[in-house]
Amino acid sequence: MDLAYVCEWERWPKSTHCPSVPLACAWSCRNLIAFTTDLRNDDQDLTRMIHILDTEHPWDVHSVNSEHSEAITCLEWDQSGSRLLSADADGQIKCWSMADHLANSWESHVGSLVEGDPIVALSWLHNGVKLALHVEKSGASSFGEKFSRVKFSPSLTLFGGKPMEGWIAVTVSGLVTVSLLKPSGQVLTSTESLCRLRGRVALADIAFTGGGNIVVATADGSSASPVQFYKVCVSVVSEKCRIDTEILPSLFMRCTADLNRKDKFPAITHLKFLARDMSEQVLLCASSQTSSIVECWSLRKEGLPVNNVFQQISPVVGDKQPMILKWRILSATNDLDRVSAVALPKLPISLTNTDLKVASDTQFYPGLGLALAFHDGSVHIVHRLSLQSMAVFYSSAAPRSADEPAVKRSRATGPAVHFKAMQLSWTSLALVGIDNHGKLSMLRISPSMGHTLDVSLALRHLLFLLEYCMVTGYDWWDTLLHVQPGMVQSLVEKLHEEYTRQNAALQQVLSTRILAMKASLCKLSPCTVARVCDYHAKLFLVAVSSTLKSLLRPHFLNTPDKSPGDRLTEVCTKITDADIDKVMINLKTEEFVLDMNTLQALQQLLQWVGDFVLYLLASLPNQGSPLRPGHSFLRDGASLGTLRELMVVIRIWGLLKPSCLPVYSATSDTQDSMSLLFRLLTKLWICCRDEGPTSEPDEALVDECCLLPSQLLIPSLDWLPVSDGLVSRLQPKQPLRLHFGKAPTLPASASALQLDGLIRCVPASAPWPLRVPCGLLLSGLDLDAGLGDVLARPVTPVPPSPSLHSVICVTSASLCMECRRAGLWLQLSPCGAQAYPAWALVHWRSVWCGRCGATEGPVGKAPRRAGCSQGRQAAAAGACGVSPYRPAAPQGRVSFLLFRRESCTIRGHIRHFPVSDAHVMGRLA
Repeated sequence: MDLAYVCEWERWPKSTHCPSVPLACAWSCRNLIAFTTDLRNDDQDLTRMIHILDTEHPWDVHSVNSEHSEAITCLEWDQSGSRLLSADADGQIKCWSMADHLANSWESHVGSLVEGDPIVALSWLHNGVKLALHVEKSGASSFGEKFSRVKFSPSLTLFGGKPMEGWIAVTVSGLVTVSLLKPSGQVLTSTESLCRLRGRVALADIAFTGGGNIVVATADGSSASPVQFYKVCVSVVSEKCRIDTEILPSLFMRCTADLNRKDKFPAITHLKFLARDMSEQVLLCASSQTSSIVECWSLRKEGLPVNNVFQQISPVVGDKQPMILKWRILSATNDLDRVSAVALPKLPISLTNTDLKVASDTQFYPGLGLALAFHDGSVHIVHRLSLQSMAVFYSSAAPRSADEPAVKRSRATGPAVHFKAMQLSWTSLALVGIDNHGKLSMLRISPSMGHTLDVSLALRHLLFLLEYCMVTGYDWWDTLLHVQPGMVQSLVEKLHEEYTRQNAALQQVLSTRILAMKASLCKLSPCTVARVCDYHAKLFLVAVSSTLKSLLRPHFLNTPDKSPGDRLTEVCTKITDADIDKVMINLKTEEFVLDMNTLQALQQLLQWVGDFVLYLLASLPNQGSPLRPGHSFLRDGASLGTLRELMVVIRIWGLLKPSCLPVYSATSDTQDSMSLLFRLLTKLWICCRDEGPTSEPDEALVDECCLLPSQLLIPSLDWLPVSDGLVSRLQPKQPLRLHFGKAPTLPASASALQLDGLIRCVPASAPWPLRVPCGLLLSGLDLDAGLGDVLARPVTPVPPSPSLHSVICVTSASLCMECRRAGLWLQLSPCGAQAYPAWALVHWRSVWCGRCGATEGPVGKAPRRAGCSQGRQAAAAGACGVSPYRPAAPQGRVSFLLFRRESCTIRGHIRHFPVSDAHVMGRLA
């Protein structure tokens, strides 16, 4: 276990961030971390802040004024990682959700209130989804054998068995409150006492049973008092929420039973179930001012002895012994330093004796340990059941033996820096801690837990966790922390091999996830970094293909055998003719009829497809080395087949509306560019299609591709170096020091030559607004913007570009941002930062000034900031609402952005330029 990076707040002259008391922290399955601070100004007024950050870019933190009147006591992510609950010491609960699916824009429209009653425990209701990991079957071919669905009932269901959303909370006065979110948006809230005799609840935790019930554990803070457990049942009766409670067996901590240590640990400081869906095991920690003790308890069924007299009276009792539930202690630690924070694993590893033995035999340690932070600054990973130490991290003090008793350790003169809140990642390979100074620390937890593992075994464990993330849809950033450059090639090959073993339906579901996963893996090694742009291009191609095919409609609705998209794939696969018109006549063209306005709006996408095909074919003669971008794409029969299908679709749509066809700059007016490209693409596809072994293109095809630059003007598609992320730059035992709100100057990584997606420009005279169908992944499309247009870029898994080339301009209403392939999105708000003048110019080929006709170029030469002084002055003056630059047809095109009114700083790689009132969104790498 070692430190990966540290991120802290900069000191401001009039306000400062100080740790909140208590300090709350939560880690989502999307690898978003939420934590709290109090913003204190000169007047000593406190603002309760919630901070949300991406683990790959911790400095780019998004701070939300929670508007909680009292200290925030709880934070809780939902299962999808897109909604966050916050609760405070005044009984107010707020539900935060992403505004327009933007990771740095959060809003709260619903909530609940138990006025004046502080919330001590909070949880979302269980949705009934529970997965089990079978480590012993990690070598199985089917994902269904490795990861199985566990029968688990939701806390509450709607009509048809759909889980009902909502949350449950416990207050300090012993009340339990449940809020249910109806599909209509209405919130049903009900509050009930946990028992008739209400008492103070200092600590509480919530867990769920397989039968749909809820278990609540409470303690009043004194180790001399029992830890109480209650069963809570939630139902809806006559459109009202109803809560029924039942008392379960309680327990006293073992340390209070020893007369010699009865008063040594007077307070219970931590009470946690070992897992949200495991209500039978609980972790307790009792502490004094200087030391602590931790105990693990389990709820078991035991037989109740019955007197012989009762057995004779009731024969039924004699035949079957009655059973009772009873808490039994599993393990306890010796005296430890005072525990300051506890973090529990989220990986669904079963804790039965059989499964523990299997995990020990396979040496699979992730998910078996929980984290304990101590006041001396150390962090221990201990086994969940035996509480034996598995790994140790020391923050500032000199390393000491884990067996050294706490009472013999010398005490520091001042208070040590220690974690006040901790959270483990969803694969238990990373740990985040917030210390008593408000500093965030990210720790890497080795999958081997200090044990010596064979390289093949370590690869198998990492592969198993990557497959788990691929199946569940969770983010895999924490797994990448442990991938060495030498492992990348093997992991990518094994991941692809396991993927191809699955059935066709599952492969279709996971197709985009595995591409994104391969791209993120290949960034970690200089030997594979050239493939990154190929995988991103495939992601973009899959999104464009699925979007265009979704627009096709069957001519007769009573033909449910195959969709038009499936028939298109079948025909293009069956007919290998190189003549595009002969392929087209085998299709039902009436299924391709679209509205003329829709076809015109798709022209930019169709242009990208046509330019991409031309660029790939023109680069074929230079693709001898596997290290060149595009090498793997040109040998992927499935991707080439998809391009071939799209060319046929474009051909048909061109007959309906010729203006939607891709525009090529040809040397001959009689040149049929579409037919030429389709013929060459078909020959290349035949060499790589799945039905036969992949063969290298023949010399005749290479020669024809060599002649393309003399027949058509080849578009300039940029493969740009990217990545301002951390994962490829983190070095063992060399933690990075970062500051919130300040982008760092990161050291160059071994894979510094990382490549972005394919980029092209469209004419500034293109019609606006551009209507983009929902679900489209816009990873590398560059479109000219007009006043009022929206600038948007997807976040992960597609990295950003260090120029304005990868800006995407679309209307916000026409883009579905909740796209797994596009990842998260960020919105960048206007601010008074230094900005460019009222223009910004990006060179694509050559630039032509619409006012004086001056041109600059040729291709590859950097132009001046504007075409001419006259045009530059007019643009800066903002005399007109349109660009004074127009593309020089057909030799050149211009891509530049002209905005007015206010300034906006786009952090990261897109620097500064003025914008209009539009939303401006950027993405993280």
